[in-house]
Amino acid sequence: MANAGDGKRQVLKQVFGYDCFREGQETLIDAILDNRDALGIMPTGAGKSICYQVPALMKDGIALVISPLISLMKDQVGALLQSGVRAAYLNSSLTPAQHHAALRNARAGIYRMIYVAPERLETPGFQAFAESAPISMVCIDEAHCVSQWGQDFRPSYLGIRPFIESLPRRPAVCAFTATATPEVRADIIDLLGLQNPETVFTGFDRKNLYFEVRQPADKLGTLFLLLREMPDRSGIIYCSTRKNVDTVWEALCGRGYPAARYHAGMPDRERQENQELFLRDERSVMVATNAFGMGIDKSNVSFVIHYNMPKNLENYYQEAGRAGRDGQPASCILLYSGQDVITNQFLIEHGAENEELDEETRLLVQKRDREKLKAMTFYCHTRECLRGYILRYFGENPPPYCGNCGSCNQHYEEADITVDAQKILSLVKRSGERFGVKTVVDTLRGSKSEKIRRLHLDNQSTYGLMADISETRLREMIQFLILEGFLKISEGEYPLLQWGPHASELLSGGRTLAMKLLKQEAPCPVKAARGPEEQAEGDPALFARLRALRKRIADSQAVPAYVVFTDAALQDMCARLPKTPAELLQVSGVGRVKLERYGQPFLEEINRYIQQAAGYPG
Repeated sequence: MANAGDGKRQVLKQVFGYDCFREGQETLIDAILDNRDALGIMPTGAGKSICYQVPALMKDGIALVISPLISLMKDQVGALLQSGVRAAYLNSSLTPAQHHAALRNARAGIYRMIYVAPERLETPGFQAFAESAPISMVCIDEAHCVSQWGQDFRPSYLGIRPFIESLPRRPAVCAFTATATPEVRADIIDLLGLQNPETVFTGFDRKNLYFEVRQPADKLGTLFLLLREMPDRSGIIYCSTRKNVDTVWEALCGRGYPAARYHAGMPDRERQENQELFLRDERSVMVATNAFGMGIDKSNVSFVIHYNMPKNLENYYQEAGRAGRDGQPASCILLYSGQDVITNQFLIEHGAENEELDEETRLLVQKRDREKLKAMTFYCHTRECLRGYILRYFGENPPPYCGNCGSCNQHYEEADITVDAQKILSLVKRSGERFGVKTVVDTLRGSKSEKIRRLHLDNQSTYGLMADISETRLREMIQFLILEGFLKISEGEYPLLQWGPHASELLSGGRTLAMKLLKQEAPCPVKAARGPEEQAEGDPALFARLRALRKRIADSQAVPAYVVFTDAALQDMCARLPKTPAELLQVSGVGRVKLERYGQPFLEEINRYIQQAAGYPG
């Protein structure tokens, strides 16, 4: 479609409507155009798809994009078609006739890109096609799925390397992921057989996202409080179970919130309808399990609230990252309770999320998931910078203060808890390390329950010594001791408190221990993300008119509004007030195909606005 050099910028502008590349994109594109392998580790919203779509349009032949989810493929292909790029997908949603037709069109050279599920690579029909097709490059999206240490391990991804090696000519291979620890990155290179890849790691930090953890006694009441602080915003509320989704959704509807719901227990048609309502902004809030969101590139999501704690930080950061994809300020709030840990432990031990796993691999994955759950739980209890905690988990070395998270914005004071910590450690050791957190807390607070008497814990020397400390504060101290390595949680179905590696030096009086304690119990108000009307540089009234026009066009074509133009593009129109097609083409996100399809009605609406503002009758 174009030659190297300025050609890539021409494709970027004419097809996708952008004037310049984001960080890391050009380096990866150049490597792929030079037929070298590439690995891009870039956070959600950083523009990973541009890195392989631009070279796919510049290279001769067909680009294969291996992707794990049907919704992700449909979304990507739909967006490409709107931009004038011929593309198709091959997955289980197609009938045999549709599948054969897509392959027939591919052989005829109609498509520039084909998205394919990894399971399809092993089918005889696709292998026969691949042996004769001019494959220009192979891209592996969500590449962390190849690693047992990734959060979504899929054994079918292990078949990608043999498929590539079976091709008559090995094309350039590129892999992309948003969340990968150093261990997973090494697995991606090894298991996919990347050859000296050009590796770009742009960092995981999303500076526009505000992070906060709350531990409310009443989650539903806190949820309503948060929604009152963020009126008329588009957002997602994630729940860990279908039952919680239904409960929260019914409560929101009862209060008059325009909410939709989404989980695997619903009929396919209802799920699809609700997703469309959310994408078209006819329902501003989506209540869902983690079955929702992958491949949903809705740019104006301004908050993500986790009603329950996810089972690992990879999932949390990926789900939270669905907020603020337009680069505008957005809020990511997690509502934590101890029951969340129990629920996730049950899901790890008894869940059947990945039926592809054999028994040995399943046990290994369970062990890995338990370790990841610990790290997720620690995140919910840390008093240190939340952004810093996440970035360190992914192998970065961030500063100790970010100024845009709940921990950094809370008012803490250092308190010496050495004596209290010694009491806790003494009880854990003297009772034989045989009890969980609740029993230890009840004993220290002097509970007179039948269980405490039956276990003779009321005879312990530390029994009742911390009766003046609230259960919440005592649990916080225990979690802090776990975080700092003075205590640890045993493996197994019944987690027990045990001494950690640093316990003896603290109990022997060899050191002191300080902990950050809140000066005030009430949480700070959430840093609510600004609405699109507040973000637009021009008149909010014009922005509202352009959104209404966009919705009418999107509804007439049965596509999400952001597929026509993103909020960011509308904001740029408000700022620039383009009067001609050439001026509209300078707006970020407006390419030539979209200019031809949608430009005229938007120019007419802007012209009417200008005339009315000048006092002319509209």
